Amino acid sequence: MLKRIATAVVLIPIVLALILRAPVPVLAIVAAVVALLTIFEFLKLTESYGVQPLRLPTYIFVGVFFLLLAFNVGNEKPLLSTAVFVYCLGFAAAIAPFLALSILMLRVDLRTGYPAAAASVFAFTYIALPMGMLVQLRQQWAGAFYLLYLLLVVWAGDIFAYFVGKSIGRHLMSPRVSPKKTWEGAAASLVGSVGVGWLLFHYALPLSSALLRVGLIERRDGLFGLEQPAMGPVILLTIALNIAAQLGDLVESLIKRGAGVKDSGAILPGHGGMFDRIDALLFAAPVLWFYTAWRVMQ
Repeated sequence: MLKRIATAVVLIPIVLALILRAPVPVLAIVAAVVALLTIFEFLKLTESYGVQPLRLPTYIFVGVFFLLLAFNVGNEKPLLSTAVFVYCLGFAAAIAPFLALSILMLRVDLRTGYPAAAASVFAFTYIALPMGMLVQLRQQWAGAFYLLYLLLVVWAGDIFAYFVGKSIGRHLMSPRVSPKKTWEGAAASLVGSVGVGWLLFHYALPLSSALLRVGLIERRDGLFGLEQPAMGPVILLTIALNIAAQLGDLVESLIKRGAGVKDSGAILPGHGGMFDRIDALLFAAPVLWFYTAWRVMQ
């Protein structure tokens, strides 16, 4: 427990500073490092399923993807527009299987080709694409505020689920996948996320103004509308994000359970591996990115 708290105390200010103030190229590079570490842990887990992963080409492909995000820089508009980002995502997702299978034709045992290619493509779409969406979300108007909202909602849900589930949790949610998760913890997670999401949007203007005054955000990165945001859509969005985050956590537990391991790694004391730390974001990030992209088109 002490290691878990100490790690969080050190990492949370760094993460918040990155999403609020860091230049987008720096954020893209950090996201790339996180994605690559997570993919390394994921590919290691696939070995327990009898897969011989295609490591180096996968790392190179993911690295190039994030380099494009980092260096597509503009001035008076978002650095990478939503439309261009969608085109890049579609092309990358379409070409990834072709490249992986082409490389794997060189293997002696052709029976290992398809599983290895499937693992590499899945790693890209499951891990790299959501992390890329976080970078592009930061480039949209009010992007820093929405990233802050996403992280606080996910963290609040995780904290409420942990403490409530540990203290009063009785009804197991999915004992085969995650023996310690309970319905009581899941309900507390939802309540905690909705409460934090409501507070953030209710005080969006003073919060954005305070962050602007201390130099943590630029004006384009906050919410400065004089009208109070409608709380109905905010609550529905927060519920969707919480459900996605909880499912993301369960899916990662499924992968680890099938591989016969407790943690994906040991890079973060008290938290396990990088995969363990960002599993909820991998499902929640696409939900928020889609909402913000849809909001821009209205």
